[in-house]
Amino acid sequence: MSSLQHTRRRIGSIKNTQQITKAMKMVAAAKLKRAQERILEARPYAQKMLSVLESLSMRIERGRHPLLAKRGDKKIEVMIVTSDRGLCGAFNANIIRRSMEFLKQKKEEGCEVTLNTVGRKGRDFFRRRDFEMRKTWADIFDRLSYENASEMGKDIVESYEKGLFDEIYVVYNEFKSAIQQRVITERLLPIEPSKPVEIEVVVDYIYEPSAEVILQSLLPKHIEVQVFRILLESNASEYGARMTAMDAATKNAKELIKKLTLIYNRTRQEMITKELMDIVNGAEALR
Repeated sequence: MSSLQHTRRRIGSIKNTQQITKAMKMVAAAKLKRAQERILEARPYAQKMLSVLESLSMRIERGRHPLLAKRGDKKIEVMIVTSDRGLCGAFNANIIRRSMEFLKQKKEEGCEVTLNTVGRKGRDFFRRRDFEMRKTWADIFDRLSYENASEMGKDIVESYEKGLFDEIYVVYNEFKSAIQQRVITERLLPIEPSKPVEIEVVVDYIYEPSAEVILQSLLPKHIEVQVFRILLESNASEYGARMTAMDAATKNAKELIKKLTLIYNRTRQEMITKELMDIVNGAEALR
């Protein structure tokens, strides 16, 4: 009897868990739709701005603006974008694994490394390790807005201009689809001029005001736009990963309930059969 009660309790517990995972899947799917719309709207603008700045930076001396000037690569900062919450499959584990590989590579090259983490999962992981954390950002994805990216972009630009690091890289999940995310390691600063194709004719434009003045205004804005795009990529990827993980958990719960119900019915049938045999044997003994 105790075995039956234990199995019945397990079935009830798993059914409750299944209801939770199903609800979380539906919430993630609803949020994913909006997040996907936002990143698809932001990508073309961010990519075009990068293309314009790369082309523009070819026409002036790189040393004329600090965000273009190369100062070496011995002091680097790595911005690691994770989520604030778990239950999203391997979303955070993939980012952390790639980040650790990249950090190990840079340390072996003799670089001085600082971290800039976005999301509680990355912050909590690297806080327990032997890494210098210059800046941490948490709890921004619930109300993700351009103001968040603007604040982060201004911090990056100011720190770069002060010489706190020579290069900054970003490790994040790029959104491909609801079931696919790709881990990207991307250099944010300094901005590298694009290399023209051999057959491409480089046209020299007349700028009004000058190219230097345009760059002075656009470069800080560009960093903010790219940070906003990266945050939107990560946000959409997180919801996609969570929806997929909760769908898998719901299916696993269904299979487990099916197996436990089969075990419960089999055990109950064995107990009934045993009781019937005891009754029959008792009746035979009384004859």
